[in-house]
Amino acid sequence: MQSDLGFLPPTDGETEGQSRVTQSQTDPGQRPAGVSSEATRMSYFGEHFWGDKNHGFEVLYHCVKQGPVATKELADFIRERASIEETYSKAMAKLSKMASNGTPMGTFAPLWEVFRVSSDKLALCHLELTRKLHDLLKEVLRYGEEQLKAHKKCKEEVLGTVDAVQVLASVGQLLPKSRENYLSRCMDLERLRRENTSQKEMDKAETKSKKAADSLRRSVDKYNSARADFETKMLDSALRFQAMEESHLQHMKALLGSYAHSVEDTHVQIGQVHEEFKQNVENVTVDMLLRKFAESKGTGCEKPGPLDFDAYSTAALQEGNNEASPRSQGLPSSRTEPAGAPCSCGLSGV
Repeated sequence: MQSDLGFLPPTDGETEGQSRVTQSQTDPGQRPAGVSSEATRMSYFGEHFWGDKNHGFEVLYHCVKQGPVATKELADFIRERASIEETYSKAMAKLSKMASNGTPMGTFAPLWEVFRVSSDKLALCHLELTRKLHDLLKEVLRYGEEQLKAHKKCKEEVLGTVDAVQVLASVGQLLPKSRENYLSRCMDLERLRRENTSQKEMDKAETKSKKAADSLRRSVDKYNSARADFETKMLDSALRFQAMEESHLQHMKALLGSYAHSVEDTHVQIGQVHEEFKQNVENVTVDMLLRKFAESKGTGCEKPGPLDFDAYSTAALQEGNNEASPRSQGLPSSRTEPAGAPCSCGLSGV
């Protein structure tokens, strides 16, 4: 049954120390400075890293140390992705140049311009993504530097917990020895009682047994004191570690969100370029290509007309008479045939 203070009393099999842990986790007064109440209410680290060997602190500390490693790996990933996008952009620019150098001859020539424009736009899309990724990389590196400073400060704040873990381990090692010594003295005293040993020997055995009991009691008290100190400091450190990890994960997720947004925007732009390319290809019909080639490379629209034999032969004779006129006036003739020779057009006798 829950008490008026909101704490659960120890149940059967639950030690007083375990009950104190539950109270510390739910009592806002036990919350370390800089740790949110939400982190205290959802104290996963404060509930799951205890155990007999008290290795929880070491596990949590090494977990927190992986934060900067993950940040560095994310920076390396984004840097590599930016390099890939830059390489792709250069490849598309090269492809655009190839389209520009396409043969200008033939009916297909106009479509090379469609390829060139599309390739140029794709190169710009990937180049823009490269720029965004480099900007994001700067943010990741800046966060990494801030993270290292925060970890250095946290390391100083949990030094007390490191000492508490070592003290508890040291005191814990003395307990079995004290217990074994106490058990041995008790068994010796019991043996002497069964053997009806002299009172003097019995008194000596009882004195040793009391001393062993006092030594064991002191060891237990030291252990409980060390355990209580460890419990308080361990919970404090666990909450600090969880707060750091929550902040780290939130920051990393925000960076991933920026990465996803940049890539998504680029893919949308690339999709628009491909859609534009497809539309441009559809708009350039076969009829348009044929007409454009005919208009730009055409040799004329006037067809050669038919010849009339009479008109054509008369014209040839007239031309021959015109050439003979200078000779009749005493001028040299351009023709070498003698007078009366047959016409060179092959129309003699017409």
